[in-house]
Amino acid sequence: MLGFRGFYRSVTTPLHHHVLSKHGISTTTIAHKKVAVVLSGCGVFDGSEVHEASACLVHLSRGGAEVAMFAPDMEQMHVVDHTKGEPMDQKRNVLVESARIARGKIEKLSDLQAENFDAVVFPGGFGAAKNLSDFAVNGADCSVQADVENILKDFHSSKKPIGLCCIAPVLAAKILKGCEVTVGSDKEEGGKWPYAGTAAAINSMGGKHVCKQVTEAHVDSKNKIVTTPAYMCETAVHEIYDGIGSMIQNVLKLVED
Repeated sequence: MLGFRGFYRSVTTPLHHHVLSKHGISTTTIAHKKVAVVLSGCGVFDGSEVHEASACLVHLSRGGAEVAMFAPDMEQMHVVDHTKGEPMDQKRNVLVESARIARGKIEKLSDLQAENFDAVVFPGGFGAAKNLSDFAVNGADCSVQADVENILKDFHSSKKPIGLCCIAPVLAAKILKGCEVTVGSDKEEGGKWPYAGTAAAINSMGGKHVCKQVTEAHVDSKNKIVTTPAYMCETAVHEIYDGIGSMIQNVLKLVED
């Protein structure tokens, strides 16, 4: 008897092929770009920011990318009650929590190999600064989780694009010295950019911060790194969505270059 996943795939896959064929698209000749998405849990205060992760997936889908999701199999730094913004007396696993966003289709980050993908994307959320690194605690003196460090170095050395949004660009700044990234503004501007101090930390770590608006992305063509501010800015969700769209479009464009 089919389990849930088997049943789900059996009823959706033929329909997907039918729809593509109906619109005159061959289901055997599409050349998908293969993109890995690295998650850090589920929820802005202790994992991946859900709206950012969803926006990345929507824009990757629209761009015709074939996506696989990964997360480290490790305990979260802590668990936050999102109704209060306060830590809870619980323990949760980053991989297990990330599976909520991935609809169960998630793999261990240690299994991610750059040779199997054309690009990698890191959504933001405090999980990038708490689980993928300890930037939330140690700032510019932070360390990056070992698998994340290896992945960034491998994609970079393979000249494959890396996309990061929100706080995640600090990962590249720490590991790939001299790279250019954006987290938006380096000034708070009356509360519009509450995390503006991150720009100075990026420069301290050996990166170069470039100021951008929330709907924009910065492309470091030399290092094939694309970044956008996302929720580093206090703004409307559609502007977050548009900025991430620019990031993903540029990542996919770099795959072709």
